[in-house]
Amino acid sequence: MRVRTLLTALATVTTVIGGLALAGPAGASPAAVFADPSKAPGGNFDLSVWQLQEPVGSPGKPTTIPSSRLQGANGFQDDYFYTDKRDGAMTFWAPEKGVTTPNSHYARSELREMNRDSGAADWSLSGSHKLQATLRVVSVTKNVCVGQIHLGSGGPSTKPLVELYYRANGDIVLGTENSPDGGQTLHNVGHVSIGKTWNYTIAVSGGDTIDLTVNGSTTHYDIPSSFFPYKQYFKAGSYNQSSSDSTTNGARVGFYGLTVSHG
Repeated sequence: MRVRTLLTALATVTTVIGGLALAGPAGASPAAVFADPSKAPGGNFDLSVWQLQEPVGSPGKPTTIPSSRLQGANGFQDDYFYTDKRDGAMTFWAPEKGVTTPNSHYARSELREMNRDSGAADWSLSGSHKLQATLRVVSVTKNVCVGQIHLGSGGPSTKPLVELYYRANGDIVLGTENSPDGGQTLHNVGHVSIGKTWNYTIAVSGGDTIDLTVNGSTTHYDIPSSFFPYKQYFKAGSYNQSSSDSTTNGARVGFYGLTVSHG
């Protein structure tokens, strides 16, 4: 993908929790003020358009929690997906040892975009599509994917279109897929110390461009035409990028804001 860069100023961080838009100073943790630590994630976030995949289950078949179980103040939570009692963050834990999908070697605790009618989201590149998040990586062994656009229907590929990574040294890196057959180009897009709050927006515009904003810095990436037949969907959470026999090493990520919009 060819990259075009544009820098923009960031005055505030805007977070949407439970459908309410909230703004605070850049670098702040909005949920420390606005989220209720006593509620399950579904009591602070609109999870009606998400399905959860966890790093447990049977080999090749991770457990999936439907949107209906995630929603509400008493919605689903467990050791891999829960509200941090200290600040209300929606927290995802993916250990290095866990159940994986057939096409991955890495475990994940991750949300998959759905439609409000409970069907799987599967949108075309035309129009505008946006995933916005405010988050912090609490711990990571090596590398974790915190947001994706993934290929849906339209062909045999099970690859992502883009993946946003956070590395243990604090580097934020975007991976853009070269074609549906694979091959990924990496772009350094920022740096944030471990444990610090930051924000991103992953968007599609014009049917052929990825617009990525990290803490106010925006870069644009052309989408290769080989992806045009495919529809897409968003993912967000903790998709760990290292594996071992350890159940204590892994990636823990807390989200203070997470919204999806289409137009």
